[in-house]
Amino acid sequence: MKTLISIVALLFSTSSLFAQKISIYSVPQELFYARQNDDFTVQVRVPGEDWLDLYEYKVQVDMDTKSTASMVQFDFEGKIELRVKVNNGLFHEVKIRPLNKNIQPSVQDNTIYFSIDQPAKLSLEVNGDRLHNLHIFANEPEKEIPNPQDSSVIYFAPGLHKPKDNPGNTFNIPSNTTVYLAPGAVVQGKFLCDKVENVRFIGRGMILEPQRGFEFTHSKNIEIDGITVINPTHYTVFGGEVKGLKINNLKSFSNKGWSDGIDLMSCSDVTINDIFMRNSDDCIALYTHRWNYFGDARNYLVTNAVLWADVAHPINIGLHGDTSFEGNVIENLHFSNIDILEHDEDDRNYQGCMAFTVSDHNLLQNVSFEDVRVEHIQEGQLFNLRVVYNPKYSTGPGRGIKNVTFKNIYYTGSGENPSIIEGYSKKQNIQDVMFENIVINGKKITHLNEGNIQVGKFTEKITLKK
Repeated sequence: MKTLISIVALLFSTSSLFAQKISIYSVPQELFYARQNDDFTVQVRVPGEDWLDLYEYKVQVDMDTKSTASMVQFDFEGKIELRVKVNNGLFHEVKIRPLNKNIQPSVQDNTIYFSIDQPAKLSLEVNGDRLHNLHIFANEPEKEIPNPQDSSVIYFAPGLHKPKDNPGNTFNIPSNTTVYLAPGAVVQGKFLCDKVENVRFIGRGMILEPQRGFEFTHSKNIEIDGITVINPTHYTVFGGEVKGLKINNLKSFSNKGWSDGIDLMSCSDVTINDIFMRNSDDCIALYTHRWNYFGDARNYLVTNAVLWADVAHPINIGLHGDTSFEGNVIENLHFSNIDILEHDEDDRNYQGCMAFTVSDHNLLQNVSFEDVRVEHIQEGQLFNLRVVYNPKYSTGPGRGIKNVTFKNIYYTGSGENPSIIEGYSKKQNIQDVMFENIVINGKKITHLNEGNIQVGKFTEKITLKK
């Protein structure tokens, strides 16, 4: 039986522990008892070596049920083994998602064993419980650890960090700065970049319960790589008029109203890769004008994402814009290799795993989705493409949607509401939407109605490639 002394000695170290190819993060002493979830005991090892304990963080998920799940994270390379003991009751079923990872665990008594040899962002679920599950973030080793003595570096060492006398618990970051959150660093505050350029946030540290995780406004050349954001009260990433934004290996949990994951307004030249977003509002939301941010939204590449919308949309595009003139353009968006683990939204007006809700004089064009796997829809739709006027959030209808491709879309589930494609008027319509290789529960559809896709009025050239 492991002793408290051995746990503390392992987890309170001021630097990560290395066992050949595994790096484990320390935990700030102030958080050790308050933030641990004992639903699971999780260990990891290089095959044939001693098991190493991981710290199981509490994360709050699902605004509707206000549930508490678990999260562990570590770095590794090569092949490793994980051992997960289920502590609170017996179980008869275990599932590790995304399912396309094809991880087949073995079970002995109340303990689950499995191996991985590639970085992964996983959900381990017993008895079908997705509200008290275990999230596993197995990262590749850090590629860059900056010098803390470098004048252009803001270095957060392992431990708990809070802003000093800054209103709103905010860290204001200047231009030409690298902000490093070391493994084991936990920051309780928001990072703000306003009218700056060339700022990077890197490392394996965490941002815990901020108002927002990151707020980037009127800035350019901003990067996030490797950070985990736990339960902000608002957005994880708030972007307004940012040009040149890179987001890589970001992990996020939220469970409050308006706690979107990545919410970008009038931003362009954006790359998002290798993310895990479990949010109680839109996981990714892309708009043009809103509040004090103006301009088009162009050139987005979103790849290798795991999205889990406990509420609202996994992906939502086009709602907010500028009706003071002809309108803005949202264009050149490409999404590929996306796993959607959940979509649950009660209000039919805000449903859709892939939702284009285009209003406020926006024109949406040149959009593609490829290799998207939707595993479960509790309540919602697979596709929702509409040109609308929503008086709750908009001041006018959108201008249209055109040139959209959905290719290699896989859905496993049943009971979802029909997908909808519908324009607003003859002029403000939807045109040139092509579906190719849409597979529902293992069967490739040959007609749109086989995919529960309804084509409404004010549409042109909505086709299914056979």
